[in-house]
Amino acid sequence: MSRKILPEDRIHPTAATIVAGKSSAIIDEIEGAMTKHDVVVVGMAQNPHVKKAKRALAAKGAPFHYLKYGSYLSDWRPRLEIKMWTGWPTFPIVFVKGTLVGGASDVIALIESGELDTMLADG
Repeated sequence: MSRKILPEDRIHPTAATIVAGKSSAIIDEIEGAMTKHDVVVVGMAQNPHVKKAKRALAAKGAPFHYLKYGSYLSDWRPRLEIKMWTGWPTFPIVFVKGTLVGGASDVIALIESGELDTMLADG
């Protein structure tokens, strides 16, 4: 399974320069967090789904690192860059051991099934 991405040969060189330079600092920050933390939650203020994921992880006792990028009223560009990088359309975006697992309902399902424990134990 692969997601559709516009092929580089269909991007004008001027646009390619802009596309290539987008999000490096933000993506670097997220990737850096993933090297230091088993669970990384990327989210935004005021979003109830982000709060739900954080509460579920905390109740489970699973340590996580939270990266917040603005709110509904600010920092939409960094969030768009993150969505474009991951392909995930909503927040939160949750990574376990560097693997995108989805959003709040997805991480809750992993907790309930016991798969989160398995993923965290694999090493």
